[in-house]
Amino acid sequence: IVGSVRCVQETELIPQNLISIFDSRELELLISGLPDIDIQDLKENTEYHNYTRDTIQIKWLWEILENFDQSMKAAFLQFVTGTSKVPLDGFRSLRGINGIQKFQIHKAFNKESLPTSHTCFNQLDLPEYQSKEILYEKLMIAITEGKEGFGFV
Repeated sequence: IVGSVRCVQETELIPQNLISIFDSRELELLISGLPDIDIQDLKENTEYHNYTRDTIQIKWLWEILENFDQSMKAAFLQFVTGTSKVPLDGFRSLRGINGIQKFQIHKAFNKESLPTSHTCFNQLDLPEYQSKEILYEKLMIAITEGKEGFGFV
């Protein structure tokens, strides 16, 4: 998308002063619109590390994601993959740094920290929170405040 932004800026289709207020993620959403994100498809194409699909924290996570509106689902997808776009063939075609790479949820062992992500690997590091409410609160902070890049914990 950065290349697209540069192209739009260079061709002056949109005046620089109007486009410069958006970062690349915001511009991607403006150009592409909100995707239709199928959480069931994401769930079916997820690998678990030190969790299982039956772990209560994983069940809570999927319940939370199912209840998100499309805007929050897109923000979550942006947080964990680096893009709010769904692959054309669905999440089975999700690409990472080494090609096709499923979404992964890894257990993080500091229960006080926020969830973190590794977008090159489509990876979410999720602490083992003690309640669904805590998981929701921490996830919302991570998604909305931690989307700007490295170093936010």
